[in-house]
Amino acid sequence: MRKLSAETLRKQKGVSFVGITTCFFVHDGRGHFYMTKRSKNARDEQGRWEIGGGGLKWGSTVEDNALREAMEEYNAKSKKTEFLGYRDIFRTLPDGTPTHWVGMDFAIEADRDKVRINEPDMIDDAGWFTLDNMPSPVHSQQGPFLKKYAKQLARILGN
Repeated sequence: MRKLSAETLRKQKGVSFVGITTCFFVHDGRGHFYMTKRSKNARDEQGRWEIGGGGLKWGSTVEDNALREAMEEYNAKSKKTEFLGYRDIFRTLPDGTPTHWVGMDFAIEADRDKVRINEPDMIDDAGWFTLDNMPSPVHSQQGPFLKKYAKQLARILGN
């Protein structure tokens, strides 16, 4: 059996087969959460603010993948990790291609003083926000994420 290259698989995730992403809501345990602004080098939704996420890597559990991605992107080492749930994510790429992903969503408490941009080529800006004070414009999936987990996020953030 011939194994497909990582780049071929990356391009086909969510298009030729359902992609799996692990999303992470990094918070400081004191009512604030971290968001980043996607750069022009991002695959899509450039210039939009989002929580973090990354495609599930072969051989990794969904939780380990979320924790690894949070460290890679934000230098966010988990003090406490909570699985929030999953979402079916249906989107259309700019060229009209429909996509389907399953998002495995986690809340990760991290030391606010150590969190930073670790991927400056993919991220233009970052900051700590509250549910009442969010940046704009946001990624198309932030609204559905916040709506689905509203009660859990209010509890986590102490609202």
